[in-house]
Amino acid sequence: MYKNFIKIILIFLFASQLMGKKIIIKMATLAPEGTEWHGMLVEMGQKWKEATDGTVELRIYPGGVVGDERDMIRKIRIGQIHAAAVTTEGLSELNPDIYSLIIPMLFDDWDDVDWIRERLEDDLIAGIEKSGFKLLTWTDVGWVHWFTKDPMILPEDLKGMKIFNWAGEFRTLQLWKQGGFNAVQLASIDILSGLQTGLINAIGTNPMVSLASQWFGLANHMLDMRWGLLTGGIVIDKRIWEKIDPKYHEKMLEIIAEIDQEQRETGRYKDEESIEVMKQYGLKVNELTEKELQYWKEYVKEWYPDIRGSYVPAEIFDKVVALKEEKDLLDSKIKSDRN
Repeated sequence: MYKNFIKIILIFLFASQLMGKKIIIKMATLAPEGTEWHGMLVEMGQKWKEATDGTVELRIYPGGVVGDERDMIRKIRIGQIHAAAVTTEGLSELNPDIYSLIIPMLFDDWDDVDWIRERLEDDLIAGIEKSGFKLLTWTDVGWVHWFTKDPMILPEDLKGMKIFNWAGEFRTLQLWKQGGFNAVQLASIDILSGLQTGLINAIGTNPMVSLASQWFGLANHMLDMRWGLLTGGIVIDKRIWEKIDPKYHEKMLEIIAEIDQEQRETGRYKDEESIEVMKQYGLKVNELTEKELQYWKEYVKEWYPDIRGSYVPAEIFDKVVALKEEKDLLDSKIKSDRN
């Protein structure tokens, strides 16, 4: 009887030690140290540590030191790191349907983004979880614009340039070629040197990213047109998430939700601030006429058959396009009712 009692005590102490053991989460991101996105992750880590009584520690590896986003996902799978804050480039490794969020010139505004993604996210998240990852939150960076070394107004101008393409992303490379464009594969950490050497001279990116990375100093012409959405999410290996005491899960998710909500209310609308700063240091913004903008929209729509099935899976492509048409009809009705 006494021996059994001792065994129970030992088992209890051992279990308590396991539950109280510190868990270190290694998280990678391309966001440079000192940027707003890096600061968001730092804040999240500090609040997680406090909410979990010090049992969860977040170690952040910024600026692409772990490699490109595909490298991050691969290293999570083999256990070298445990989490990552990535764009659709990384998320698409977990669920190809994620590409539906970056169809060129699909969204007109943030209302479109929220309305359409809300109707897709259950399936998108389910696909990510099937890959053994948990999506902690979506992260919206902002709108993608074209930054080029020489002025660019129309698609024909872009065809004469050398466009950055993510290393290892062969579907987009093939898509560019089918459209008659010249794309060059590079790791994201090599973009600056690629611009310096002339290996590339055009990149589609967000103004805040261009400012933070100083790419605009070499590609100092920006087309004032929303080419697409730069979005992503924070993912964590389910294996490490399940090692965290379940009693902390809800609080950790609440912390992320609060930080994400703050970012949505402020960060989404900082593109213009970044553009104004870059203009002070030589950025030239090329504006389009309504006719030129319409030309771009028609040009991209003619490209949709190539995008459908090869870049974006056909089923989700059709669903997203149908949702956009539905949203446009709703917007037109609301506008008509107001008048």
